[in-house]
Amino acid sequence: MTSEPTRRARFPWPLTLATGLALCLLIGLGSWQVQRLGWKQDIIARAEAAAGLPPAPIEDVLQEDAIEYRSVILTCPGLATAPFVELKTIHDGTSGVRLISACRADETLLVDRGFVADTVSARPPVRASTDPVRLTGQIRRTDRNRWAPPPQGGVFYDRDLAAMAAVLGMAAPVSDITIFATTSSNPDWPALQPSAPPAAFSNNHLGYAATWFGLALALVGFYVALLRRRRDPGKQPRSASAATGKMKS
Repeated sequence: MTSEPTRRARFPWPLTLATGLALCLLIGLGSWQVQRLGWKQDIIARAEAAAGLPPAPIEDVLQEDAIEYRSVILTCPGLATAPFVELKTIHDGTSGVRLISACRADETLLVDRGFVADTVSARPPVRASTDPVRLTGQIRRTDRNRWAPPPQGGVFYDRDLAAMAAVLGMAAPVSDITIFATTSSNPDWPALQPSAPPAAFSNNHLGYAATWFGLALALVGFYVALLRRRRDPGKQPRSASAATGKMKS
């Protein structure tokens, strides 16, 4: 009985190249998410620091570099009876609208006066007035929702600041920030609830990084297992080997 020499499998260069490229991609994506994690943590820390500062006159705050989440003090003539648009929203699980008016200065600055539940049908009076209204509020920049329905009259479903200013009859350049009132423009009307929505930061970058690095580790394990299998001469089962030997003899 003779045995044929075992042929040694060739080194899988194409597989190795593909694995190396995929590994570089996965590690690169994981490293990018780690960088994003540091960037997001820095944003959150700066936002918390800004929100913790005492209110300051808006004219002074606007001269600073980091203004978002700053508490400001501003005076808007006639705000208590100013025209407003309504923004459909949900506040603390209750559906309703937020009333948004313009505070006219060098440019149109929109003020979110607060939330009114759908169960309240009344609205503040609208009439010409120059009575000053002193407010405390928080500066925010808001994102557009491109999938929201278009506005219907004075009812909006998205914070399109330019469109809101146009409905309010403001022709001046529109600021890209909104002031969320934290004190009421209409203290005699308790249905209006001034508030700044909580800061919502999605910070899933650590989980994303762990996913990419985990896939990279799994790829290495798969490649090593496949390489060992290719280098193995491949033993047949004992019963099959014995049967083959008997047939040859």
